[in-house]
Amino acid sequence: MAQTFFPGATIGMLGGGQLGRMSLLAGRRMGYRFVVLEPAGDRCPAAPVADAVITAEYDDETALARLAELADVVTVEFENVSSAAMEFLEARVPVRPGPQVLATCQHRQREKEFLRRAGFPCAPFAVVDSAESLARAIAELGTPSVLKTAAFGYDGKGQIKLRGGEDPTEVWQRLESPRGVLEKWIQFEGEYSVICARNADGAEAVFQVAENIHRNHILHTTIAPARLPEASARAACELALAVTRELGVVGLLAVELFLTADGWVINELAPRPHNSGHHTFDAARTSQFEQHIRAVCNLPLGDPGLFAPAVMVNLLGDLWSGGRPDWTHVWRHPTGKLHLYGKEEPKPGRKMGHFTLSGDAVEPLLEAAQQIEKQLAG
Repeated sequence: MAQTFFPGATIGMLGGGQLGRMSLLAGRRMGYRFVVLEPAGDRCPAAPVADAVITAEYDDETALARLAELADVVTVEFENVSSAAMEFLEARVPVRPGPQVLATCQHRQREKEFLRRAGFPCAPFAVVDSAESLARAIAELGTPSVLKTAAFGYDGKGQIKLRGGEDPTEVWQRLESPRGVLEKWIQFEGEYSVICARNADGAEAVFQVAENIHRNHILHTTIAPARLPEASARAACELALAVTRELGVVGLLAVELFLTADGWVINELAPRPHNSGHHTFDAARTSQFEQHIRAVCNLPLGDPGLFAPAVMVNLLGDLWSGGRPDWTHVWRHPTGKLHLYGKEEPKPGRKMGHFTLSGDAVEPLLEAAQQIEKQLAG
């Protein structure tokens, strides 16, 4: 039996963004204390909810040693922390998920190679490290295809779509990265995600499949449960759980999926709470954030089922261009729930918050969410 951390313990959190903030809100209700390591310090969204904040870069060994001293167990709100930092921590305090999980998911080459080696469906790909190798990869995979940085890309950043006829030298210079992954373009019918939880003793739980709609590579709307046949949804959940087990995750794993004419294809993995699970705060028996705390602390996992269909809409900084939006448009809906992250400066494309509607059926909720969005935009 793995070590269990009961309420009263202190959880260390690497990262203090909105995912950390919502995880802390869930954990404080359960009786846990939190210390956050975050370069932005007291200006980060999680700071007002934390018991202590360490202001430092993630590879600062003095700060990491202090975090290990204060925390009983350490977790993350995002995966882009160096392997060296995670190994430094793991030598001093339990880290969940472990360094190997983070090292795999933060690097597209390692992630794709893990999926291919384990036999999981993913897009055909080639690793490139020069204009010459990119030219060979294009010849092998064809176009359309997508060139992505091997590390530290998110929300469409570090990605270049190739439609055919591009100059490999010019494209490679635009990537501005020493290594990339060229992926064959997948013709998909829809984008979906499944969030799985696994504790240190191997107990598992899986949230219902979420249907995701993106704008400019940023998640805009999540619909849950996804509008899918039961057999297709079940296959997605089984695939996501299989990946979670194979990777050895302790915590959460969000598996982003494409639905194609031939079945499911895995796009990306994220070993943490995920934007497409925000609706669970308001519409699930156990939110993804509470489940994250339960899994990391090796508690029994909660029921992830929805008690009502839900629609979540991201609120980006663009909405503030004309001043502060009138949030009463959200609250006038009888189930409207507004979540603002406490970020200081609204910037175009920056996730500032979200709202969730829940009810008896998805379609009326979608219509209402679209109307609220128009009202907020003025």
